[in-house]
Amino acid sequence: MLWLYNTLIVLATIAAMEIIAALAHKYIMHGWGWGWHLSHHEPRKGWFEVNDLYAVVFAVLSIVLIYLGSIGYWPLQWIGAGMTAYGLLYFMVHDGLVHQRWPFRYVPRRGYLKRLYMAHRLHHAVRGREGCVSFGFLYAPSVEKLQATLRQRHGRRRRRDAATGPQNEAAQPASREKPAP
Repeated sequence: MLWLYNTLIVLATIAAMEIIAALAHKYIMHGWGWGWHLSHHEPRKGWFEVNDLYAVVFAVLSIVLIYLGSIGYWPLQWIGAGMTAYGLLYFMVHDGLVHQRWPFRYVPRRGYLKRLYMAHRLHHAVRGREGCVSFGFLYAPSVEKLQATLRQRHGRRRRRDAATGPQNEAAQPASREKPAP
């Protein structure tokens, strides 16, 4: 019967880690931890990015929990095992599928994996750390809902706006300040 409890602890930890990771992504990585996470929102140079340090932090925490559980502090080893399983899923879905950090390319065409893929692509559609959507890694709201949220936050660009560029300055309102002589 103990195996059932341990299995439930691992599964509950995986579910809890999605919530914890989404909150950490939104409030830490896009907050005071932006210094590390910024590298993830820029083009990657090489195999690693500073943002990978977050994975190291979670890996060390899970190793410590597994160790503490192995010396008698049940159920910490199973919580650590759940964190490790979540980390593996994160690596496969986020790093591999979405960001193509595998040696091969696969872009899902339909279903759950396409939803995750598109949701994270929409997360990266915003420059900077403000106004992003979809902070989870294994769960994502529908693409339509995320697109609507982005339109609400950032507005929809109109074709007419694109025509109003530096070449069309004469069409701009005359209330602009004049340049200094």
